[in-house]
Amino acid sequence: MKTMHKEHTLTKNQQIIFDLIDKSPEPMKAYSILFNVQKKGIKAPPQVYRALDKLVEIGKIHKIESRNAFIACHNSSCRVAKATAFSICEICEKVTEISSAGLSKYLANFKDKDGMKYSKYNLEFFGLCKKCR
Repeated sequence: MKTMHKEHTLTKNQQIIFDLIDKSPEPMKAYSILFNVQKKGIKAPPQVYRALDKLVEIGKIHKIESRNAFIACHNSSCRVAKATAFSICEICEKVTEISSAGLSKYLANFKDKDGMKYSKYNLEFFGLCKKCR
């Protein structure tokens, strides 16, 4: 399933990097991305990081913080970079984006004990997937 985020026109570098991440069966680290795109003319780490930052900003990819890696967004109702949640298997390391209206609604209205209302979140849940249980 391809992503539905089509509002933004990507630069050549962004498109090359997005296509690589989109085709990857697992999250990719920046230096792995750089290694894979060098033959396409993207030679410097800043070029990769600029493209990654923009792709995250517009919601085409997400950063898996605990892995310092990137994954394509295939959730057409995703709220861009403001609200992401992932399940990560502790054995096979499969990463899945969680799309839960209940979780989103709960977190949109959540305030901590000091009254802080959150504008964005990036949650990662760790456990065992169905296959690894």
